[in-house]
Amino acid sequence: MAEIQPKGDGGGKGGKKRAKKMSTKIDMTPMVDLAFLLLTFFMLTTTFNKPQTMEINMPVKAKDPVEQTELKASEALTVILGKNDKVYYYQGLNDGKSQPELKSTDFSDKGIRQVLLDLGRTIPKLTVLIKPVKTARYKNVVDILDEMNITNTRRYALVEMTDLDTKLLETVTGAPDGK
Repeated sequence: MAEIQPKGDGGGKGGKKRAKKMSTKIDMTPMVDLAFLLLTFFMLTTTFNKPQTMEINMPVKAKDPVEQTELKASEALTVILGKNDKVYYYQGLNDGKSQPELKSTDFSDKGIRQVLLDLGRTIPKLTVLIKPVKTARYKNVVDILDEMNITNTRRYALVEMTDLDTKLLETVTGAPDGK
């Protein structure tokens, strides 16, 4: 704690007596003990968050090009990630022969998640082609990968936008890149 200690006797040889000087001394040990107790308490009671990661298995490069199987249009769902968090999708492949019906949705549980769940029940080998436009946000790609994990969709691929898909998106939105 704190204490006051007198210094010297205050008297000298000469006759005049001086007042005794008092010095203060503060003992810092209890404050240091309290700081370490608080530090230890907070370290032991805090829960540490582990970073959440998602495992993505990349396909092995085929030695023989014939070894790769061609995707059937009946088993494909194309998801286009547009600008301003817009999600467009159509069932099948856009081969230029017939124009697919492009539908719009969002990232809610009644949006793309419900579409994936419904099609996953009816099509056992559903393959989702994810095509982000150049103006799509990185967050949207992460969100759609999360939806693949939530809906237990095991077959999906990140694919570049084709010219046919860009034209299809322009017919619906009226602007290039889904603006």
